[in-house]
Amino acid sequence: MPNSRKVSLTGSERVALNGARIIGPTDPHQLVEVSVVLKHRQPLPPAQHNTLHMSHDEFAGTYGAHPDDIEKIRQFAREYNLQVLERGDEALRRTVTLAGTAANMEKAFGVELNEYEHPEGSYRGRIGAIQLPEEIASVVSGVFGLDNRAVAHPHFRKRRSEGAFGARVSSLSFDPNQVGALYNFPTGVDVSNQTIAIVELGGGYRPADIKNYFHKLGIAVPPVKSVLVDHAHNRPTNSNSADGEVMLDIEVAAAVAPGVGIAVYFAPNTDQGFLDALSTAIHDQLNKPCVVSISWGGPESTWTTQAMQAMDQVAQEASLLGITITVASGDNGSSDGVTDNQNHVDFPASSPNVLACGGTRLTAVGGAIAQETVWNDGAQGGATGGGFSVAFVKPAYQQGAFAGNFRGVPDVAGNADPQTGYNVLVDGQSFVVGGTSAVAPLLAGLIVLMNQKLGRRLGFLNPLLYPINAPNGLRDITQGTNGAFSAGPGWDATTGLGSPMGTQLITALAAALPAQAAASPTPQRSVSAD
Repeated sequence: MPNSRKVSLTGSERVALNGARIIGPTDPHQLVEVSVVLKHRQPLPPAQHNTLHMSHDEFAGTYGAHPDDIEKIRQFAREYNLQVLERGDEALRRTVTLAGTAANMEKAFGVELNEYEHPEGSYRGRIGAIQLPEEIASVVSGVFGLDNRAVAHPHFRKRRSEGAFGARVSSLSFDPNQVGALYNFPTGVDVSNQTIAIVELGGGYRPADIKNYFHKLGIAVPPVKSVLVDHAHNRPTNSNSADGEVMLDIEVAAAVAPGVGIAVYFAPNTDQGFLDALSTAIHDQLNKPCVVSISWGGPESTWTTQAMQAMDQVAQEASLLGITITVASGDNGSSDGVTDNQNHVDFPASSPNVLACGGTRLTAVGGAIAQETVWNDGAQGGATGGGFSVAFVKPAYQQGAFAGNFRGVPDVAGNADPQTGYNVLVDGQSFVVGGTSAVAPLLAGLIVLMNQKLGRRLGFLNPLLYPINAPNGLRDITQGTNGAFSAGPGWDATTGLGSPMGTQLITALAAALPAQAAASPTPQRSVSAD
């Protein structure tokens, strides 16, 4: 096989990061682990709301990796002196993990590995495409881990204490359960049989903080556990780190859905780590999450095609299994932080198989919403992400929502402005944060409440949401911009269909769901606190 003809793996092309400088070649003895993702046994069905959800065994037998393909990768590993790290879920996750020296990885995958220096962090990288023997390339959809650059940023922002010219900012803040009340989330719902998975690419949490935070809110302390992926750890450091993201996600999700289990999937901030965390969560048969909340992402232009396709396919798998994925749409407006004067959207929010969550500014008077507009604090304060994908075509559920041929972002929105943000506790420090990072766990909490009220997993929600007309469950946001795009009646590329109206949305969904599946049970979870 080492002498067989090699071909380029489609979509694997890499370029160096802007501003990166090669330090030198990677140490040939350095140990490298890669995730080889295999193709499905048969093509996945198109995105749709599934009334009946597959079991993991059914999925593995129908769409999982074929045993013959797994054996081909084992043979490939032997030929190139690579070790197969047996995980036991290769067929289900379609992923075979290989380990070996950098020198053997270079030979196996036809790449040259170098060490790069970059202002945002050094990394091991490659340029060009991955090369594989033809018979191996025919069964592989992606190879991840050769390049370990950071691919995502957390989408949360601390409140600024000063505005333009040093003027003091007039603002207010909310506990997450207060935001849930403003959005009319149902209360008194027992969701102790459900679990929210939270993907984190850095940071950590302290159990004492979680205990103190929920005691102060007068809410039962949620059971929280860590699931460690690709040698990552729950590693809290200080309140200025990614700990802020981790704690925001836990505190918001568990405060609006008291009693829900939380499983935090820690992974390295690489395309390999992100993908492995998502597929691990989707196929976790111990913790059985019914919702996955993701508050990390990066502009589509910074991802390889193979990475976006692989993650989108896992999101599509989630829909078959009855799992909803909520994703923050980004905090840098219509540019998504790219400085080329073009519009960009954030991935994985741009995947057509996730619920993309945009941001609003929310003010309240007397326990009711007084005004809700697009979140946009300007260049320094951030703005909700939103716009149109260049990687994914318009899905069927968005036909008729807007002109154009590509996926529009976001789908829904919620309070995200740091100036009307959320009270959090991080590493013993109390402060106020916002960002679309808060909206993904907020909607994840609402979804477990809706699952319980409706007696079923809602799973892929988007096709059910788009036919709902405001104000029958969604509050249309019609004021504000995120830069290039403006809010207006109906769907728009700032706040999507609008913000949730909890109990009204449950009523609308109940009317839209097929009656024969209404009594299907929600799954039991198995989560214990660390």
